[in-house]
Amino acid sequence: MWILSKHSKQLAIEHSQLESVVLERTAQVQSLSQRLLKVQDDERRKLARDLHDSTGQTLVALKISASFLQEHCTQDPAARAAIAEVVDLVDQAIDEIRTMSYLLHPPLLDEVGFACAAEWYIDGFAKRSGVKVTMNFAPTPERLPISIEVALFRVLQESLTNVHRHSRATQVEVNFQRLPESIILEIRDHGCGIPPDRLAQLRQSGAETGVGVAGMRERMHELDGRLEIDSGNRGTILRAIVPLFEIALPVEFAESTQMLLSVPTSKLGLVDPQGQLIHKALERQSIYSE
Repeated sequence: MWILSKHSKQLAIEHSQLESVVLERTAQVQSLSQRLLKVQDDERRKLARDLHDSTGQTLVALKISASFLQEHCTQDPAARAAIAEVVDLVDQAIDEIRTMSYLLHPPLLDEVGFACAAEWYIDGFAKRSGVKVTMNFAPTPERLPISIEVALFRVLQESLTNVHRHSRATQVEVNFQRLPESIILEIRDHGCGIPPDRLAQLRQSGAETGVGVAGMRERMHELDGRLEIDSGNRGTILRAIVPLFEIALPVEFAESTQMLLSVPTSKLGLVDPQGQLIHKALERQSIYSE
């Protein structure tokens, strides 16, 4: 009996150690995944800037030169027609470069925030795909942290791409609202829906979910949020939910005068009026006390 009890204790210790190792390895994998997403976003931003500032400007210079030749090539109609065709091709290339650059990382996302960038992207998606998109964006008093705005924008991109590829929907609704303690981005299509077996796979975190859904879920996990997918015969609903918290900060205006300033925050940190992260905060708490 004593030997059995000792053996059970040894098994319990080994089991606990194994659980610790699994948790540690899981945390390392999640950290690596989050770093890869950040590197991906940084590379997208750099590539978008290079395409716009380098390739785009080269094409503009080429168009100016071709237009100059077109204006001064009046004696040869064939050459003039050929140059006009070159100008048209350059215009097309400039438009494609600009669109590619903006899709990689829209400057509106950095300059004015998620809502404007999402409106721009949805308008372009509707024109390119022929899908009618209805937007319902509740006004927000201030910007969100840039990390949240980037994550929501990538979820929006991936979701609408999936709608276009798989749902056969002709109508989509995109809803965005900010509640006191969370923000919700919802993409609802009226397509064919997802088969039950495939839906069960997508709700799990295994390799069968695919790169797109896995990336969206990882972005939400980084923000302590969650990704919800519901589907049926009337279409599919995807929700990205990110928690928000209110934290009171002291602001001193005189030698002995203090007041509290309420600032929106996620579990990543506080945000200034321009949407920049200014302080780490891992849980809801007041950092000011009398």
